[in-house]
Amino acid sequence: MEKIKFELSREHNPPVLPRELGFGKFFSEHIFEMDYNSENGWYNPVIRPLTKLSLHPATMFLHYGQGIFEGLKAFKTINGEIVIFRPEKHIERLNNSAKRICIPEVDPHFLLHAINELVYIEKDWIPTNQGESLYIRPFVFGSDAFLGVKPASNYKLIIILSPVGAYYSEGFKPVKILAQDEYVRAVNKGLGACKTPANYAASLLAAEEAHKKGFTQVLWLDGIEQKYIEEVGTMNIFVNFKDEIATPKLTGSILPGVTRDSVIQILKDWGLNVTERLISIDEVVTEYKNGNVRGVFGTGTAAIISPVGLLNYKGFEMLFNNGEPSELDIRLFNEITSIQLGKIEDRHGWLNHVAEKEVEA
Repeated sequence: MEKIKFELSREHNPPVLPRELGFGKFFSEHIFEMDYNSENGWYNPVIRPLTKLSLHPATMFLHYGQGIFEGLKAFKTINGEIVIFRPEKHIERLNNSAKRICIPEVDPHFLLHAINELVYIEKDWIPTNQGESLYIRPFVFGSDAFLGVKPASNYKLIIILSPVGAYYSEGFKPVKILAQDEYVRAVNKGLGACKTPANYAASLLAAEEAHKKGFTQVLWLDGIEQKYIEEVGTMNIFVNFKDEIATPKLTGSILPGVTRDSVIQILKDWGLNVTERLISIDEVVTEYKNGNVRGVFGTGTAAIISPVGLLNYKGFEMLFNNGEPSELDIRLFNEITSIQLGKIEDRHGWLNHVAEKEVEA
């Protein structure tokens, strides 16, 4: 693999970040970019100033959707160190998505090196207020100018950075979600386990209809029987039953969340009974009526832990913990954020430390 070229802006000034960052609204000064073709493999890696892309109107991705992406976060710890949370796991998932979409895999060691270099160069963009972080978005798309359904021959990989605050405008307040069976997001053996734009496009109509009814997100049911809960549009889901904390098992139609994986490990560390299994929506309703559901929460890189205050299914409303975060929600959120900020021991080696590097402009 070629060495990364550095074409840094000569007008670099420390950024003045707005008080209210929101999510995905602001972007740092530089990006990483790399190309692929069958003759060279991945080549021409460069960190350069952020500019708009110039694409041919026939760029294959625009017509046939051959693209993948990831989302991970960098933080400044309480000791001033720059860390990235579980980048190896995110890169592994990116390459798994690549295989399913017929995109050439990227060398994981080189990609981690590229992420580290870019984050270090843009370290001044890492916000440090509570709940804030630097969101890292690598994405890959087929870049041929060709109209025809086949895997592209040329690809572009780009990494952009965005200083972010809370994903939901509600912050760490419980959200209202709607379980519905009018639409499906994904099916087993389809694209549900990939982080690809098609899955998010498939979720938009149901999400818009849910928003109009006052809900934040949709809880998807399986695409075949419309019986088993799967995931929410932007997060995996957990149900805190009386005697277990259950999450839907990965059947091929659910995105294998990195935060989901982290939460399962933490719950095991705490000696709690956590299971991965099929969970029917009818079971949730029945156990709720019997007083055996203590709460529901979502997990994801963007929101980390998202308490669910209310779940509606066919007009039946399930209210959890009087609409407030549960003790478990708060404990999990504090545990993960404390690891990310270096406040407690990183027992599982989840933090990638970004070392100081010298780069040539």
